[in-house]
Amino acid sequence: MVNYLARLESLFYLTICAYSDTMLRYNFGKKITEIFVNWKEKFMDKEKIEKAVKLFLEGIGEDPNREGLRETPSRVVRMCEDLFGGSKEKASKVLTTLEGEKHDEIIFLKDIPLYSFCEHHILPFIGKAHIAYIPRGGRVTGLSKLARVVDILSKRLQVQERLTTQIADVINDILRPRGVMVIIEAEHLCMSMRGVKKPGTVTVTSVVRGLFRENPATRAEAISLLQRERGK
Repeated sequence: MVNYLARLESLFYLTICAYSDTMLRYNFGKKITEIFVNWKEKFMDKEKIEKAVKLFLEGIGEDPNREGLRETPSRVVRMCEDLFGGSKEKASKVLTTLEGEKHDEIIFLKDIPLYSFCEHHILPFIGKAHIAYIPRGGRVTGLSKLARVVDILSKRLQVQERLTTQIADVINDILRPRGVMVIIEAEHLCMSMRGVKKPGTVTVTSVVRGLFRENPATRAEAISLLQRERGK
């Protein structure tokens, strides 16, 4: 597979060189090169994943060639492409601002479904994210963009504390709001299925920036919105 990719890359660049004048004239060369590089960055080594799954099955005493497990390695590859597809994506690229908006009060998006994998035991943690921010200078983004940021940053090996911080950092860096607050509530299967075996335990992490950190009243207002909508 590696040799095949190397040959493919060589052929690609030979083609670029052969038609460089025409392609540069229309700025095609740079664009196609960017596409090729992005494709390489997103590529997962499927052969390694399949071999690892087979070794794992053998390691726990299973027969990877029996009827029920024969296709399991390839199924796991497809699962990895879905569940860890955010590893090479940049969440900052999905945040765009809406033109002409003048809203300057709290925008609160709650109960965003969240599924990620703890990097310590590679077991899922499942929960919800809540995002609040106060726009600055009309820099408002689409609600779906915030959910997409959560999705991209969740689809990689994570720890909940870092995930919470990363979501807040992306919003803070791109939108430059007057304040941002991110809260994640999640159940970790590494605590529910193994170890202390305490199903139902929920871990809560939060990150507050700007006005939410500096002004207790503003922070309390956001928390009350979350609690009020839950009927508390």
